[in-house]
Amino acid sequence: MNFWDYISNRHQQLLADAYQHASAVFQCMVVATLIGVLIGVLTYRSEWAGNLATLTTSSILTIPSLAMIGLLIPIVGLGVPPTVISLTLYGLLPIVRNAIVGLRGVDPSLIDAARGIGMSRAARLTKVELPLAWPPILTGIRVSTQMLMGIAAIAAYASGPGLGNEIFRGIASLGSKNALNQVLAGTLGIIILALLFDAAYVLIGRLTIPRGIRA
Repeated sequence: MNFWDYISNRHQQLLADAYQHASAVFQCMVVATLIGVLIGVLTYRSEWAGNLATLTTSSILTIPSLAMIGLLIPIVGLGVPPTVISLTLYGLLPIVRNAIVGLRGVDPSLIDAARGIGMSRAARLTKVELPLAWPPILTGIRVSTQMLMGIAAIAAYASGPGLGNEIFRGIASLGSKNALNQVLAGTLGIIILALLFDAAYVLIGRLTIPRGIRA
């Protein structure tokens, strides 16, 4: 069976796997973004706290994804939980780092001006600092998403959702007539999803970043 015949015969299962893959990455990115920006807000004013946050989240990336999921299985079991936890942890570094860099890069004169007109610290953060830091934060989200698209495939090791199941089935049946088709279908599916997500982020950037502060 050639590749296109395989796709035609398995398109419903592939679409279901693609949806699960995209859904898992999207949900984990939402959680990672909320946690990452919060960590950035809490640490950017202090040099040592910002360095500690960056060091801690970067240390997580040194753990191989297969080992991370393997360590989580005895704690939370198989399926979705280890997938969500591992993807969220892996997604933190670019967001935390870019949030800290973006917030520290806000022009102090703008903050002083906001303070001068009576804005509270919370109002300055939400109405001045975070909007100006949004471009680098969005860049961090884009980088994290691209990483998680690939890492999410490993979740199949723990019976997790997504296109990784297609890849693992192909690897497990090497030598069979559809093994290469399975691996190729899963891999191409992940690449297509990554491109679609990135295109969505470009659109979000155009809609949310004023032209005057676009890089």
